[in-house]
This record gives sequence, structure tokens and C-alpha cells, in this order.
Amino acid sequence: MRFIGLGVFNRLGRRFSYSAAFLACLFVVPAAWSQTTPEKKPAAGDTLRLEQSDDTNARIAELAAASTAKPEDYIIGSGDLLNVEVFDVTELSRDVRVNESGFVSLPLVPVKIRAAGLTAFQFQDKIAELLQTNGLVSNPQVTVTLKERHGEPITLTGAVRTPMVIQAVGQVTLLGALAQAGGVTTDAGEQIIITRPAHPFDPNGPSDEQATTIKVDLNAVLESGDPKYNITLIGGDVVNVTRAGIVYAVGAVQHAGGFVLANDHEQMSVLKLLALSGGLIPTAKSHHGIILRRIGNSSQRQQVPVDVRKILTLKSDDVLMMQNDILFVPDSVTNKAMRRTGEIAISLATGAALYRIY
Repeated sequence: MRFIGLGVFNRLGRRFSYSAAFLACLFVVPAAWSQTTPEKKPAAGDTLRLEQSDDTNARIAELAAASTAKPEDYIIGSGDLLNVEVFDVTELSRDVRVNESGFVSLPLVPVKIRAAGLTAFQFQDKIAELLQTNGLVSNPQVTVTLKERHGEPITLTGAVRTPMVIQAVGQVTLLGALAQAGGVTTDAGEQIIITRPAHPFDPNGPSDEQATTIKVDLNAVLESGDPKYNITLIGGDVVNVTRAGIVYAVGAVQHAGGFVLANDHEQMSVLKLLALSGGLIPTAKSHHGIILRRIGNSSQRQQVPVDVRKILTLKSDDVLMMQNDILFVPDSVTNKAMRRTGEIAISLATGAALYRIY
């Protein structure tokens, strides 16, 4: 077969060379083109992955659906209309409205009864206890049902897809509220801060001048699925999903993008950022690097020159980076437009993919 193949090759002559050239166009040219494509993705084994916010939000929706509150778990609030039925005692059976302070009044009962903050089962047990303690009914059988719910606003802000205000017309859980807001954004941090105002009807709560701050770890909620992290929200709560710190590496680096810090307090430096972005490309002008840093809370940025080459060769100290810093390393092309360096870096960072550090 070997000699036959050589004979065929000789007969074909130049025709084979054309075929070879055609095959080269099919395989070599696309391969070369793919190497020059500016968009690069992390290779397998990298210590970072593209943030999959859709997966995170699908998990939020899944857990929220699984933890749907049962009607008997509903927490009574001010403004709710309740039906109180005392078996065989028509004088005490009636509809009652929970006042703004969270209390209701029943005839013959000498004190107002706190209803807000309790479930219907808890409230009916409390009524039965008071009726028996005051000698009104020897063996009271009380049933409480909810006839009308009076919603109170719950505010969702921060790194959620749709900041919004929802009405707490039933028992609203943290995951349920996040699901209603469309989930979290790609730059969401790990911490959720819930600010709860003082409620005058809550004897165990803070005073009128104080508010309670509750901190919840989002990863703990999603990874464990433990209901204890999926706390119940009440009217007036403000839920703030914090934004994680982001630093950007753009220009002549292997994997340009924004890197979402898993821990906002983690110290990020130029060396660490270069390692996460896969290092520099061969045409990088590493001695002309800059860091674009915000000036206070304004939209303006200052340019901090950074000699990346000296840092890499240990001839200069590593430089710490701050949240929202942009490290820009020009290459042989962009170096010709150094007067527009800031505009180039900001433009590249604006459309950069976000990567989360794990």
C-alpha cells in the first residue's frame, strides 16, 4: 500500500498540492484565527470561573418555592381583620381588627390582647388562657381565622436585578423576596443586611428610637438550604444585598475582565490580579501600566503609573489595589495612543466579563 500511495502521489502531482493548500485553509487558518481572537476564556483548572448568576437565581427560586409558608404560619400584623370564635359563647365571638399598636379588644376581657407578632394558633391559645384566668369561661375552645390581611412594605435594594417594594400581605421569607426581585446581580456580595425598624407592638424588640440590623450570609443560604438562614421578613424591613468588591484587568492580559472578590476585605494586589488574569501577552508594554482609581465618590478617575515589569522582576514593591480599580497594561498597538489611555481602559472595563474568585 505504501508504494501504491507514492505512485498515486506522483500521478496527481500539482493537483495534490492544491488539495493540501485547501486543507490548510480549512484547519490551519481557522486555528490561527482563533489564536488572534481577542476574547479569551479561562482554561480548565483555573482558580476562577465565569459568574453564573442564572444558576444562582435558579437556586434562589428553587429554595423559595420549597419553603413556601403554610397559612398557619402567617404572622398577624397591625391592620389585619381576625374572626374570633369561642365555642358556645356568642357574646365573645366576633370579628376584630388589630390596631396600629398590635392589640385587639374583646368584650368582658379586662385587658387588651396583643395579637401582632403571633400566629393564629398562638393567638387563640392566648385568648383561651385569658378567658380561663379571668373566670369568664371554664373550658374555653377558641378558634381564630384570618379574614383580611393588611400588607406592609418590604424594600429590596442593592445588588438585586429589580430593586422594588413588595407588600407583606402574608408571610414573606428572605428567599421569597429575592425571587420576586428577580434574584441577584453578577456583582452581588456574600452578605445581606436587613434593617428592621422598631415595632411598638413587639415587647421583645427595640425601642421606638432603635432599629435592628440582621446580617445573613447568602452563600450559607444557598449552599446549605437550611431554613434557619431563610428568615421571615416583616413589614418595614429593608433588605440590602451588598455589592462585592470588583477590580479590573484589561489590555494586554490573557483573560481581561472584572474579578468579583469573594471577600470584600481581601487584599488585592497587582501581582494577584495578573495571576488571576492569566498573565501578560507577549506584546505587552509592561513598563507603561496604569491604575485608574476613582476620586472619592465622583465619576472622575486619577491615573496611577505602575511599572508592572519591575513588580514582576521583584525590582519594585507590589501595589495594593482598591475596589473598582482598573489595571490597564497597553500593548504595542494601544501604546501608540497613550494620551487616550484612560478612555481605552474604561471602555474595555465597561464591557468586560465578570469572574468570581473562589
